[in-house]
Amino acid sequence: MVKRQLPNPAEILELMSFKKPEFDGRKRRLDAALTISDLRTIAKRRTPKAAFDYTDGAAEGELSLSRARQAFEDVEFHPGILKPAPDVDTSVEILGGPSALPFAIAPTGFTRLMQTEGEEAGAGAAGAAGIPFTLSTLGTTSIEGVKAANPHGRNWFQLYVMRDREISYELTRRAAAAGFDTLQFTVDTPVAGARLRDKRNGFSIPPQLTLGTIINAIPRPWWWYDFLTTPKLEFASLSTTGGTVGELLDAAMDPTISYDDLAVIRDLWPGKIVIKGVQNVEDSVRLKDAGVDGIVLSNHGGRQLDRAPIPFHLLPKVRQAVGDDFTVMIDTGIMNGADIVAAIALGADFTMIGRAYLYGLMAGGRQGVDRTIAILRTEIERTMRLLGVSSLAELEPGHVTQLQRLVPVAGVGAEASVVR
Repeated sequence: MVKRQLPNPAEILELMSFKKPEFDGRKRRLDAALTISDLRTIAKRRTPKAAFDYTDGAAEGELSLSRARQAFEDVEFHPGILKPAPDVDTSVEILGGPSALPFAIAPTGFTRLMQTEGEEAGAGAAGAAGIPFTLSTLGTTSIEGVKAANPHGRNWFQLYVMRDREISYELTRRAAAAGFDTLQFTVDTPVAGARLRDKRNGFSIPPQLTLGTIINAIPRPWWWYDFLTTPKLEFASLSTTGGTVGELLDAAMDPTISYDDLAVIRDLWPGKIVIKGVQNVEDSVRLKDAGVDGIVLSNHGGRQLDRAPIPFHLLPKVRQAVGDDFTVMIDTGIMNGADIVAAIALGADFTMIGRAYLYGLMAGGRQGVDRTIAILRTEIERTMRLLGVSSLAELEPGHVTQLQRLVPVAGVGAEASVVR
């Protein structure tokens, strides 16, 4: 029989301690976020519907985005045993420079509409973490402003070829003069995708007040206070605005973009150049033969052509076709550090995060972006340790099987003979 006694207060204090209260509301809510999904929940609560849906949504039925995320969820890892990995090295050399983690912040447009700190928060957080930051042509901070926010880190620039070619040429020159080291020449946006959430919400630049937006704003006064009491939006390229995002894109973009335009930009740009928006094996091989420095397998986060190829499924085939001596990066659908580990194992040299970064930004500004990076870092390190690898170079196709609704994809992953 258990012998019972009156509790000793001194022993109780040894066994129990009261949690110190956190009076900083922003820090409290960010500390409680353990996953990118948690940050998304906070972001949705704190951001007006039109701005949140612009970030969260995709084109038409949003099938491309949901399939990309499902592809990462349908991953089976194959850990090694008795392979201690007490210390893991998450660093990588990419496009001629270092990155402390195997991902960069991807280019996002209209970012200060999501949260007023915008690209400055992203660039500052990236610099502090030792990873690259990418400014979009449609960003809301100037090239020089991003450089000031991340003066010693790696800055990349994403370029759209505009109808007025001289705009694109001048942006290229400015980014080079500011010391940006890599240009992402984007090829998947000849016209805007049909982003139906934006149309239904009446999302426009600048935001238009309606009865619906006013009602939606009532429980989110902090967003409107920030928006109305901070400097006017400054776009990296657009001198005039007015209309929906789709209308702005259609007015600016040129569907006649071709390899001739790539040749012109290549002559203007002194640094590394990668082509963003590649979606098949044949184009990957042709671009390698054309002498670019790398490609980004991407369907634009599902925001352009719905039912587009899934970049993660395409990855092993592209790696096999282009060989090991060509830089292949990937984005779209990444919501967990394990997604990044799986991509590296199946042949990616590097990855990029877009929505995950914006969820953190909307949840808490610069501190929220720091939290996004910290969550992904923890997930990457934990996944590597559980797989029994100490460095990214040790990851290989045998560590991963891609599943489609729990059915292995023939010829890739652990069953493949792809050589990295």
